[in-house]
Amino acid sequence: MANKEKFYITTAIAYTSRKPHIGNTYEIVLTDAIARFKRYMGYDVFFCTGTDEHGQKIEELAKDKGISPKEYVDGVAAEIKTIWDMMNTSYDKFIRTTDDYHEETVQKIFKKLYDQGDIYLDSYEDWYCTPCESFWTDTQLVDGKCPDCGREVHKQHEEAYFFKMSKYADRLMKHIEENPDFIQPESRKKEMVNNFLKPGLQDLCVSRSSFKWGIPVPFNPDHVTYVWLDALTNYITAIGYRCDSKEEPYDRYWPADVHIIGKDILRFHTIYWPIFLMALGEPLPKQIFGHPWLLNGQDKMSKSIGNVIYADDLVRHFGVDAVRYYLLHEMPFAQDGNITLETLISRYNSDLANTLGNLVNRTVSMIQKYFDGEIPAPTVATDFDGDLEETCLSCVKETADCMERLRVADAMDAIWKIVNRSNKYIDETTPWVLAKTEEGKESLKSVMYHLAESIRFIASLLSSFMPETAEAIAAQLGITDLSWESLESFGRTQSGTKVSEPTPLFARLDVEAKLAELEAELAQPQEETVAIEPYKDAVSFEDFEKLDIRVGKVVVCEKVPKSSKLLRFELEVGSERRQILSGIANYYQPEDLIGKNVLFIANFPPRKMMGLESNGMILSAEHDGKLVVTSTLDEIQSGACIV
Repeated sequence: MANKEKFYITTAIAYTSRKPHIGNTYEIVLTDAIARFKRYMGYDVFFCTGTDEHGQKIEELAKDKGISPKEYVDGVAAEIKTIWDMMNTSYDKFIRTTDDYHEETVQKIFKKLYDQGDIYLDSYEDWYCTPCESFWTDTQLVDGKCPDCGREVHKQHEEAYFFKMSKYADRLMKHIEENPDFIQPESRKKEMVNNFLKPGLQDLCVSRSSFKWGIPVPFNPDHVTYVWLDALTNYITAIGYRCDSKEEPYDRYWPADVHIIGKDILRFHTIYWPIFLMALGEPLPKQIFGHPWLLNGQDKMSKSIGNVIYADDLVRHFGVDAVRYYLLHEMPFAQDGNITLETLISRYNSDLANTLGNLVNRTVSMIQKYFDGEIPAPTVATDFDGDLEETCLSCVKETADCMERLRVADAMDAIWKIVNRSNKYIDETTPWVLAKTEEGKESLKSVMYHLAESIRFIASLLSSFMPETAEAIAAQLGITDLSWESLESFGRTQSGTKVSEPTPLFARLDVEAKLAELEAELAQPQEETVAIEPYKDAVSFEDFEKLDIRVGKVVVCEKVPKSSKLLRFELEVGSERRQILSGIANYYQPEDLIGKNVLFIANFPPRKMMGLESNGMILSAEHDGKLVVTSTLDEIQSGACIV
């Protein structure tokens, strides 16, 4: 192993908030194909993946389920690992950020950076997006919402430790300029430089004190390490970096040759991560590749809009390699790709069943029929042999060139050139005609040999992308050597090799029947029926009419001092202002309600609460253990009556 060139590749670690959908799964399959191809070419590969398990969002999800955060992440991490294994990915390390060695090292890193003056204690007040675990300034918000995910944000004031990003900004800019391939694709590099580095970097919040589920700051247990300083360091802790020491195989594999990440977390990997490494005195990764998203049709997958597709559902219907083929072949290098059930079925039938599967099946069947199941030795050449040989050899080089540039879909296109050329070769040579004469049978030997040999090239090259299919092809043709070295020349298949009985690799699907089956099975489940509270005793309409329900616009909302439950509202009701106290402080940040229209009962008598007078009652509904303020679908003039 020591004399092999090393290659260290990673995925972003998956966040343990939920089961990963097919778009999330794309990244691990893409990275696996690159890792397998590098091994195939003789590199000493280390492939790392894992799970990101801390943060406020996890703490809240666990609380909603009534379990501890560790119990919650244990379950989701196991589910993620099961899906990665199901997709036949060949990772060498699966790190969890709750692993003891990782947590201990993160604490040492935090202390080191603090001691050398890169981290300092301060406080902030900024807009926070819980799902993205990100802070934003007023100018960064888009229509008042998170610029990354488009969700609601809330104002947060908190004591925190900050990292001096600006201290290293010029050094990072110089590195990017001197290493043009550091950020790929090129469009992503321009985005990072123009949108973040050139305007100037703000110091980065690296601790939180408003929740507990995280790695404690070693010298201030009221704080936990914030997600990016925790999660990003997995790439070095996984291979033996311990801050004050370095275990194997860190010295062998670092720096990483490439981090494969989604384009949505590019800023953290191309700006924060390199700066952290500079501060630690460690080499920077050689390349960071921000892959595009896999959309469902034209939309990003989201449980809230009901368009999520899961890998295990697709594998159950199409098999692992068919799903791998679609993910790897249908995703462009720099633009978003998309997946629909219709296109998946179409590619399965056209590319896998008809083009690849039919080629292998016809070839094995003809060798069985014409030569008693033995691959013949070539004798009389045909006019088409040379072009098939040249296609095989040139596509080997083309595939390698594409993979060197991480253009995986283009690499698969190169392999399919051999598949298509081989099918055309059958049409050109017409084996069924050659078999009718003695003279033709001599040419037929060359035809069958050339087909068997071209399929050997296909199986060998496919082994990194569709490993089970490559093995199945090799088994049918009796091929024992699928190595990269075996493709140096055409003609290495041994004549006399016995083929097995032909077995379809991919059975053609009935499009309409399969689509109906999938749509019926994968339709988004309806929400569980929840038992409702018993209805109260009936009241007369006259009694109902006594209630004066109005629309009020929230102009002030703030917590009531010394109360854990009460919020104080000032409502604009037509031309007047009205103060109402409501016990919903556990369910809302006050600033989230400002500007909202709410419904309230206006003719309840005033009552004193915590020394303040409340003139009415804001209406709320209980949902999933929370109180949700009732509002109006459309903008309505404040003060309007509800009738």
